[in-house]
Parts: sequence; C-alpha cells; structure tokens
Amino acid sequence: MQKIKNIIFDYGNVIFMLDFPALRQAFVDLGIRDANAFFSHATQNPWVDALDKGQLTAAEFRNTIREAAGKPELTDSEITKAWSTLLVGVPEGYHDLLRNLKQHYRTFLLSNNNEIHYQWIMDYLQREHGLVDNSVFFEQDYYSHLMGMRKPDPAIFQFVLDRHDLQPGETLFIDDSPQHVAAAQRLGIRAELLGEGDTLPELLDRIGVWKK
Repeated sequence: MQKIKNIIFDYGNVIFMLDFPALRQAFVDLGIRDANAFFSHATQNPWVDALDKGQLTAAEFRNTIREAAGKPELTDSEITKAWSTLLVGVPEGYHDLLRNLKQHYRTFLLSNNNEIHYQWIMDYLQREHGLVDNSVFFEQDYYSHLMGMRKPDPAIFQFVLDRHDLQPGETLFIDDSPQHVAAAQRLGIRAELLGEGDTLPELLDRIGVWKK
C-alpha cells in the first residue's frame, strides 16, 4: 500500500459542524411541508444542486423557497436566516490540527458549498477566529459553487487530482457522505467515511495519519 502524501477534506460535518435537524425545522417553520425531500444529508432538491454549482443565484434560490413555502411575502433576511441554521462552526482544536497536518501532508479542501453559506462561513471565520478565509490551512481550498460542479461528480475529484498532480493511491479523502466517498473510491482515491458519532481527530488517529 502506498504511503499517504495528500489529504483532501470535505468541510461540512468533517471540519465545520452542521445541524440538519435545525435546518429541517427552519424549513418547516417557513412553510415547506416536505423539508426532508427539499434538503437533507443524503438527497436534495435540484434547485439546491444548482445553487451548489453556482448555476442559481442567491436571489433565484430565495424565490424558489418562497414558491415552495407558498409565501411570496418572505423576506430575503428570513430565508437567509432559515437556510443558515444548518451552520454551526468549527470545534475547538480543529484549526490547530489542520495547521499541524499541513506541515506533514499536502492538504486540500473540497466542499459542496453555495453563495449564501459561503458568505456566512467567511463572516464566521473573521468574527470568531480572526481569519480572512480557510486558505491558511490548505495548499488550495475548493468550493463547488465557484467550480461549477459538485460532489459526487467524478469530474470534481479528477480536477483536483490533475490540477495538483496527485496520485490517487497516495491521496486520502475524508467525507461524511457515503455517496461522495464511493465516488472518490471509484477513482482509486483512498477515501474514508466520517460517520455519525465519529470525529476527525479520532478517524485520523485510527487510520494512522495523526496521533491524538
């Protein structure tokens, strides 16, 4: 087995914690009846896919929420607040861990993200951690809405491999979504699922990449 030289991290629920139940409740409160079908950990509405790929603007997305809720009177602020209830933050010590790992591996971020959440996260990093963005932790950080493609599309993984001349067998990918892990594995990447109840430090320790 080849030695791991590169690590590609997912962001949500790997580095930055998410709260899917809170988001579902916020959607229900807005008037969206089938909130799980609209957006969940495993599946999401095609409009959310388009938002993640940068094919739908924030304004257009808010209009789809108004239509789904049957409430044209919903304000931009109300929708943004509800949509952002998904976002929690980075656990204590995780940024130090990323700095440490960067000294020993080529590290990358590959996040399915969107215009609204991206801005919330950048504001959070500045407000809570004094950071302009995530670039200090990685050789390169990638966000789906800026790339025009999203996981689990094989093209997004292949893009990162090709752009940085990474060998799949020397590359570890960590994600909390089984479908993303499976897509990476089909390309020969050594992908690991971060399951519910697990943590990034525990996973890295368990597979011998970093010691707690």
